[in-house]
Amino acid sequence: MTSIVRSATSTRVGQKGSDHSPDELLTALAATEAHDPRRRALRDRTIEAWLPLARHLARRYSGRGAPDEDLTQTASVGLIKAVDNFDHTRGVDFSGYAIPTIIGEIKRYFRDRTWAVRVPRRLQEMRMSISAANSVLTQNLGRSPTVADIASYLGLSEETVLEGLEGARAYRATSLSTPVGADGSRELGDTLGGDDHEFDLVEIRVALDPALATLPERERQILSLRFYGNLTQAQIADRVGVSQMHVSRLITQSLTALRHRLVDLDHSAF
Repeated sequence: MTSIVRSATSTRVGQKGSDHSPDELLTALAATEAHDPRRRALRDRTIEAWLPLARHLARRYSGRGAPDEDLTQTASVGLIKAVDNFDHTRGVDFSGYAIPTIIGEIKRYFRDRTWAVRVPRRLQEMRMSISAANSVLTQNLGRSPTVADIASYLGLSEETVLEGLEGARAYRATSLSTPVGADGSRELGDTLGGDDHEFDLVEIRVALDPALATLPERERQILSLRFYGNLTQAQIADRVGVSQMHVSRLITQSLTALRHRLVDLDHSAF
């Protein structure tokens, strides 16, 4: 911790012409009354003087999926909280108070902001506990721990651990542009299903069966050959043994009867 503070606060920052160290600014701030008009400017100078520490801690978490600018801003928020809440009368060095305060703010950022899908705080915290337990158990057991191992270590049920593992899947999202397949010629988005408009016809087909049953056998056969067998009216006429004109008339007559039957069924449903 001492090396962190030394490297992070080596630069003295203050007003123009001022050579006060960060610690001296803290002492001056503590000695300034809340209603003193000079306190606001002194507070700003103190925060600015300790900003190198916040930036240094933010860089330690770089490369973990969060923008560096956001990390620096989050660390700065933690620093401001540390400056505002620091009690010099307790005899604790400011860095010993500020560092865990800043790191805590950064960890809260990762916990609350970097999940691809929002999940309950309980599952977010459980993910971190499971991750830590997994690291410890892997080292102690010399193998990857089972769900039962993790549950026993954390004092949780296996169902709870499984819930936490499932929730952890929301921590990272996979891009729909991710290549899939052996040759990578397709993207993940290509494997997603689209709207199946056939589902819109399910109810009609269910109602159509009893309606078809009311037609004479020959008319049912003609409709089947026309709309399921895809035969032309001339081909149907040859197969059934009637004229093409008669087939056309029977198809029209049958469809009209089915339409009326379906309308009657629809009205009877209300």
